Amino acid sequence: MNNSYNKILAIAVALLLITNLVLVFFMVTGKKNSAGHDSKPDPSEMMVKELNMTEQQQGEYKQLKEEHMKNIRPLFDSVRAAKTAFFGLMKDTAASDSLIDAYNKRIYERQAIADKTTFAHFKKVRNLFTPEQQPRFDTFFQKMMQRNRKDSAGKKK
Repeated sequence: MNNSYNKILAIAVALLLITNLVLVFFMVTGKKNSAGHDSKPDPSEMMVKELNMTEQQQGEYKQLKEEHMKNIRPLFDSVRAAKTAFFGLMKDTAASDSLIDAYNKRIYERQAIADKTTFAHFKKVRNLFTPEQQPRFDTFFQKMMQRNRKDSAGKKK
C-alpha cells in the first residue's frame, strides 16, 4: 500500500510540475503577443506615414517636439503642484470658499498657459506641411484628439 501511495504521489507531483511549466510558458509567450496589441501606436510615427512627411519635415518636427517638451514639462509640473496644493485643502476643515476658489484659479491659470503653449506648438507643426498636406494634418489631428475619448454617457466619440 505504501508503494502505490508513493507512485500516486509521484504522478501527482509530476502532473503539477508539468502544469506549472505549461502555465509559465503561456504567460511568458502571452505577454509578448499581447504587448503589441495593448500598446498604442506612436502618434508621431502615424503622422509620418499618414502625411507622407519628407525627411526635412521629420527633422523639423522632431526639433519642434523636443523644444515643446522642454517648455511644457515645467508647466505640467506647476499644474500638478497646484492640484496637489488644491486637494491638500480637503484636510483643512476651515478652508473658506474664497481660499478654495483662489487655489482653483491657480490651477486654471497654469493649465491655460499649458494649453496655449500646446496650441502654438501645433500651429507651428501645421506650418511645416505643404498646402496639400495641411488638410490631412487637420483630419489626423482631430482623430488624435478624439482617440479613446468617451462622452459622459460612456460612448466613444
